[in-house]
Amino acid sequence: QVQLVESGGGLVQAGGSLRLSCVVSERSLYTYIMGWFRQAPGKEREFVAFIRWTDGNTDYTDSVKGRFTISRDNAKNTVYLQMNNLKPDDTAVYYCAARQFGTSSYNNWGQGTQVTVSS
Repeated sequence: QVQLVESGGGLVQAGGSLRLSCVVSERSLYTYIMGWFRQAPGKEREFVAFIRWTDGNTDYTDSVKGRFTISRDNAKNTVYLQMNNLKPDDTAVYYCAARQFGTSSYNNWGQGTQVTVSS
């Protein structure tokens, strides 16, 4: 079972930045796709971004394109989500998740980290 530990959430004013980190316990991540999701109060969990560990290929939900950047550090087994120009609508609990090639769903999840953006 892969373990994921997020950190980096907090309270920030609109227009500010935060960087979320997700440390992954798995030794080799080259068969994994790592994702960030978020869940706002009263809403369903939604996809934010993913990165394919082996080649760094990424994708984002439209609402964060141009503001958020997902990246990974092989040496640290860590995935990052750099969030710039934050908006109040970005307020949510952010979750890191992992799935392996050939699977359709993320079956490893972190505990989540709260991001609150004030207007």
